[in-house]
Amino acid sequence: MNNAATFRSLHAPGEMLVLPNAWDCASAALFEASGARATATTSSAMAWSLGYPDGEHVPVALLADVVRRMVRTVSIPVSVDLERGFGATPRDVAESVTRILDAGAVGFNLEDGSGDPKAFAERLHAAREAAQRAGVDAFINARTDVVLHGKLPPEKHVEECLARAEVYAAAGADGFFVPRLSTPPHIEAVAKGTSLPLNVLSGPGLANVATLRQLGVRRLSIGGNLAEVAYEAARRACTELVQSGTYSSFFPAEITYPKMNAFFAGKN
Repeated sequence: MNNAATFRSLHAPGEMLVLPNAWDCASAALFEASGARATATTSSAMAWSLGYPDGEHVPVALLADVVRRMVRTVSIPVSVDLERGFGATPRDVAESVTRILDAGAVGFNLEDGSGDPKAFAERLHAAREAAQRAGVDAFINARTDVVLHGKLPPEKHVEECLARAEVYAAAGADGFFVPRLSTPPHIEAVAKGTSLPLNVLSGPGLANVATLRQLGVRRLSIGGNLAEVAYEAARRACTELVQSGTYSSFFPAEITYPKMNAFFAGKN
């Protein structure tokens, strides 16, 4: 089974894909070594690591280059956060999709920004056609931001999400991602109301993985949370170093030079 088929199978009924989001080759390698069955990029942490703010400021060619390096580093499937598609038109979206699939990705997210669902469906359709031309059975995860952006009162969330899921499924989406959907009854209602595998985002107050599985969730994304944990650990250690001149935060470390170096042996 190739990685595209493997990644698709991880969303099958009865599956629950816990998807840690990587931002570079080292994080992807660490997540694979930790037992992750797949990884996906986080647009925020990848942008930060490259010296850009989040929000499609990274040149798409540079994004594709990082993806190519990640795919070379790990054996698990790699999906990509394409944000809104890195372009104003469906044709631009298709070009971005072609670039990241050529780099070895087998899935990608596209987000609607809580805008017009019909306009977003055109972008999804263009993305699907680009994947077909590339000969990749890519898993397209359609993300709606209506809950994230707080555009509607909570009592309207389920209705709006399900209406968008129907439109996006018809346009070629394989999955449905609703960041900030966290109320258990709402999660269960959306999961049961669409044929698309439901993806939610980790955050304060979200139910644990076992409960999410019971509610019908098929995919949990971590977003930039793991990167924030890593950066906070580095900040604390550096603060200790420069302010007190001590190293207690440095040692002992389980992730050592030999272990990190071994991840990349023979990969160039």
